[in-house]
Amino acid sequence: MHTYRPLPIDKEIRVSSKDFLVSKTDEKGKILYVNDTFCDVTGYEEIEVVGKAHNIVRHPDMPAVIFYLMWKQIQSGKNIRALVKNLARSGEYYWVSTDFEIRYENTTKTYIAFRRAVSRKAIRTIEPLYEHLLKIEKRHGLEASLIYLKGYLDERHLSFEEYMDSILKPKGLMATIFNKMKSTFANAA
Repeated sequence: MHTYRPLPIDKEIRVSSKDFLVSKTDEKGKILYVNDTFCDVTGYEEIEVVGKAHNIVRHPDMPAVIFYLMWKQIQSGKNIRALVKNLARSGEYYWVSTDFEIRYENTTKTYIAFRRAVSRKAIRTIEPLYEHLLKIEKRHGLEASLIYLKGYLDERHLSFEEYMDSILKPKGLMATIFNKMKSTFANAA
């Protein structure tokens, strides 16, 4: 079955700071559940995405190395936070911070992704790095992009997680609200 992939257009969907997009996938990245907010923002109906690979919302401006790091981390059972530009069904894009919860159900591992709005400052901070990583990938491949990212982070004396936390970590009341939302949705999914 062919998966519809929209052509990207240069128009942003602004995610409200009150919205949380939630999805649940299996170990291979196949979507098992999405919440209504996910559908509202992406423009996909639940029936269109359940059973599909989660990369249905992957924007071509995103460097593959970021997804490589995300999958490597969550498959090892550890959370990771990342700033991601996604592609809606309309071809529009939206920026979100993605945070994971790993669940074990019998012998099956699932991943619940929680996405929330990000600041303009965070986007302005990450865009030049992502653009550069994408150029490296197109010319030299994923491995070269990974080597560059490691050097970039080493120069700043940060791990990827520390770098993302410095850009994205919710503080104060937003941290409390986000953690409460995660526990509420995690129990419902």
